[in-house]
Amino acid sequence: MMNRGKITFGKIKLNSAPSTQAVGQDEGENSGTSAKTEAFGSFGRITELPTQSNLTDASVEKIAVDLDNSKLQEVMGISGFGRKVAKQFDINEMVQRAKQNAPKPVLDPASINEAEEQPKNDDDDDDNDDDGDDDDDEDDVIGPVPTTAAATTGKSANTKSKRDSDDDDDDDEPEGDYDEDAPINKLPHSHEVEMRHGSKAIIALASDPSGVRLASGSMDYNVNFWDFSGMDKSMKSFRSLQPCENHPIRGLHYSFSGDMMLVVSGSSQAKVLDRDGFEKMECVKGDQYITDMSKTKGHIAGLTGGCWSPVRREEFLTSANDATLRTWVFAKTKEQRAVIKTRAQGGLKTNPTCCTYNREGTLIAAGCSDGSLQTWDTRKMFVHTTHCIRDAHAKGSDISSVLFSYAGFQLASRSTDETLKLWDMRAFRKPLHVFDGLFSRYDTTDCCFSPDDTMILTGESLPKGAQQAHLYVYDTKTFDQVTKLPITDSHVIRTLWHPKLNQIFIGCGNGVIRGLYDEKRSMRGAKLCVVRTHRRKKDSEIVSTTQIITPHALPMFRQEKTRSLRKKLEKERLDPVKSKRPDLPITSGQGGRVASSGGTLSSYVIRNLGLSKRVEDDQDPREAILKYAKEAAENPYWIAPAYSKTQPKPIFNTEDEPDAKKAKGE
Repeated sequence: MMNRGKITFGKIKLNSAPSTQAVGQDEGENSGTSAKTEAFGSFGRITELPTQSNLTDASVEKIAVDLDNSKLQEVMGISGFGRKVAKQFDINEMVQRAKQNAPKPVLDPASINEAEEQPKNDDDDDDNDDDGDDDDDEDDVIGPVPTTAAATTGKSANTKSKRDSDDDDDDDEPEGDYDEDAPINKLPHSHEVEMRHGSKAIIALASDPSGVRLASGSMDYNVNFWDFSGMDKSMKSFRSLQPCENHPIRGLHYSFSGDMMLVVSGSSQAKVLDRDGFEKMECVKGDQYITDMSKTKGHIAGLTGGCWSPVRREEFLTSANDATLRTWVFAKTKEQRAVIKTRAQGGLKTNPTCCTYNREGTLIAAGCSDGSLQTWDTRKMFVHTTHCIRDAHAKGSDISSVLFSYAGFQLASRSTDETLKLWDMRAFRKPLHVFDGLFSRYDTTDCCFSPDDTMILTGESLPKGAQQAHLYVYDTKTFDQVTKLPITDSHVIRTLWHPKLNQIFIGCGNGVIRGLYDEKRSMRGAKLCVVRTHRRKKDSEIVSTTQIITPHALPMFRQEKTRSLRKKLEKERLDPVKSKRPDLPITSGQGGRVASSGGTLSSYVIRNLGLSKRVEDDQDPREAILKYAKEAAENPYWIAPAYSKTQPKPIFNTEDEPDAKKAKGE
């Protein structure tokens, strides 16, 4: 045992032999009684002090520790404070007493055999968990394990193993039918809703980042706004407008803050609307007589695409058939910010058919009508391209959509050559995979990534002779077809997978928007609308009155003919009460309506409020006062009693005062 420094109080010499011997002699003199010293007090159980014969260093060390503890408690006031200190128990004595008082167990031969047949490996495993010394001490104290306890232990072990096997079976059972990581199980397509935009094809679809609003543009020049928080299960849009007059809406894009929306139409001028559809900005139109497109202030041909910058809040990008892409700033409407020219193989012009930013805003990608993919770095001058793939798609077929993945490492391009290609930006020379057999008639057919970039979705136009157009879902890692969902009997043009709602919205060629969602994985959006019922009209609005025509009935029983609504409104218009006609102006007299109530405004207000009776304000005030002269002379109260002694008979001045002007003139 290591020598440790001890805290001692007073001068106690424990290592000297005489003091220890003295303690032993005192204990011997008081034999037969409980050995209590002042140092021990009532703390701890009674300890038998060692005699001089069996005195060892360990016993001396133990006595020193006990004395130190007792002195420390007396100084701190613990030993004598409040109730008595809890008694310490000897575990060995309690175990021995419990063994003596415990009833003897009844031995069962079957349980004995079961305990003997129990494999020894289980005991070995249990023993390996604890130290061997502890197990030996425990066996010496407790003794052999009773048979009933052994049987119970074996039974509990069997029950536990059986329960574990059942749990394993339960875990294994759903794995065959349901896999959480499978791509098909991540696709929200268990339920479906339908929203009717119109009768013509929907070629533009957008949703704000929060997922509350959905906007759709069509070939009928209309833009419809859908509010999921206010719609019921009838799924009707709350606003429809034509922002670009007689131009089809080719693209709709909400800003990343959700407060503005970019409208790309067939005209050469893009527009920016606010959240409710009111126009905030219109891009300027360029001069079509200038050959150099970088010298004009805007596009001179129809727009083909556009999008907002993910980094700069008020910047957006547009592409047009004048072989340019232009970046704009929302506050500046007179001129674009930058001009990017798209070139073909020999340096000739080629028209960009779609454009987009990457997620970091460092790259601008465009698909051109010659089948090429071109990118530019936004941190440099837009003179030369950063990447250029000339044979990305078939020449002469428009690239209808280019889209970066959420991670930014992959680029998807959809074209009218019936292909969807997946590119890796780290090795941008050959496509990772080509998905073919995707018929497309519209130059706005797009594709979209899943929020976790594990799947890519695109639609197909309705082939000739087919009954259903499908939505194709592919795996971006294995390039396998996950599923093919039948959507409608028309074309599938636009596809939008909202990452926050986890819902898929599909724009079709028959003017219908299909919404796919999952009951468990999707949030809000269309799920809020399908549970709302349409507000019922009041009974008074839908109850019709039946009329019986009796031409020869008596006047008191005769029922009036029902007049048309127009005649009824004309009759009510003539009624001043029903039509709430204002008061007509007064053309005769003076003072207007105020004069009829007393001549002053206060009397008019008092009369209208009903606070007093009619006040005759137009009578002579002298006559009004003299009206009470007789009563004042007979029953004086104020003035006459005051002058009864000094001037019992009143004297009035009868002389007229001289005219001041006349006196001054004299």
